[in-house]
Amino acid sequence: MIKGLENYSNILKSLELRKKLLVTLLIFGIFRILAHIPIPGVNVSGIKEFFASSQLLGFLDIFSGGGMQNFSVVTLGLNPYINASIIFQLLTMAVPKLEELSKEGESGRQKINQYTRLVSVPLCILQAYGMYFFLHSQKIVPSLDFFSIVILVTTMTAGSVLLMWLGELVGEYGLGNGISLLIFAGIVSRLPSSIGRTAVSTTGDSAFNLLLFFILALVVIAGIVYVNEATRNIPIQYARLVKKGTGYGSSTYLPLRINQAGVIPIIFAVSLVLIPSVLGNYLQTVPEPLIAKTAQFLTYHFKPNGIFYNVLYFLLVVGFTYFYTAVTFNPEKVADEIKKNGGFVPGIRPGKATSEYLNVILTRITLPAAVFLGLIAVLPAVMQSITGISTLSVGGTSVLIVVQVVLETMKQIESQLAMRDYEGFL
Repeated sequence: MIKGLENYSNILKSLELRKKLLVTLLIFGIFRILAHIPIPGVNVSGIKEFFASSQLLGFLDIFSGGGMQNFSVVTLGLNPYINASIIFQLLTMAVPKLEELSKEGESGRQKINQYTRLVSVPLCILQAYGMYFFLHSQKIVPSLDFFSIVILVTTMTAGSVLLMWLGELVGEYGLGNGISLLIFAGIVSRLPSSIGRTAVSTTGDSAFNLLLFFILALVVIAGIVYVNEATRNIPIQYARLVKKGTGYGSSTYLPLRINQAGVIPIIFAVSLVLIPSVLGNYLQTVPEPLIAKTAQFLTYHFKPNGIFYNVLYFLLVVGFTYFYTAVTFNPEKVADEIKKNGGFVPGIRPGKATSEYLNVILTRITLPAAVFLGLIAVLPAVMQSITGISTLSVGGTSVLIVVQVVLETMKQIESQLAMRDYEGFL
């Protein structure tokens, strides 16, 4: 552990790494300033109250670092880019040309990233106008003429594109993945205010619950690290002929991650699980008695802390985990690559038998990952019911994103430090 800390202290000893760290911190500061520059003519306090009552908007606000609640110039945050990335990730598995492009290495990935950024712009425009229309229907944003709407949509689109550019700058000149780090900064920036509200409201009776909350939080973080880093190693044997009648073989492992899907299933599930409550709120004013009663039922039973809501949420996350894993991991393609390279799984025939074997293994290891992600999704309701603390309730999705970004950034820093030590040795 001490050796690991010494390695990270070497960041400040390297001029190149110091520059990358300073660039990253500078862009973080610019991002936080932009998140507090509101768009003129909007009732910011009314928007904050409205966002506090909607879990969907609160979830979307994660990716803007609070900019959505402030209705700032970065209100849309990175949501359009994330949606475009998910779309292209799915299309890469379905469209042969995109799949071929993804196999071209770094140049192919750059082209796909360019397409992703281009698609993000029309998504920004649609989401900006949708945001205005939604808030206007809630009587939070006043009616605007056509010219004012164009300015509003253009400002919000430009803010989102600016964040994408800042994320690219971090990825090129800073430390780690820029987009992920900006999302990380937005989530972490909420912690001081949440801790402050909790400290003010904490009394002697709730001190034990607060301690219990932090213990559970540490357990959850440890669990996320364990599941995120866990792999199932499939042994692969490569045979090489040396001379007639003799030979030698080399062996390696094919690591299958337990959590292949990451945080994507939770993003898919939360967009569907909130539909009943949204429809219920919208249909409550309908004059038809049957529709109004159905709307009241949906509103009452599908509250974020309700049993129906959390059970449906859990099941959707489990289902989407299997779906997304099946889309992103192709056992037939992996089996063919192993066969082309002259490899085989000991005891399994190459080709179709290997593909079926990998599919069985993947199905088995996806189950614990799906259940774990489902538990992470319903974590806020569980922790509130156990501890009774709501002011410091951080969504399970937020914790998952933070931990994954920290692990990814640490790996990149370690690789850069190792490269620096290797170059210094040479």
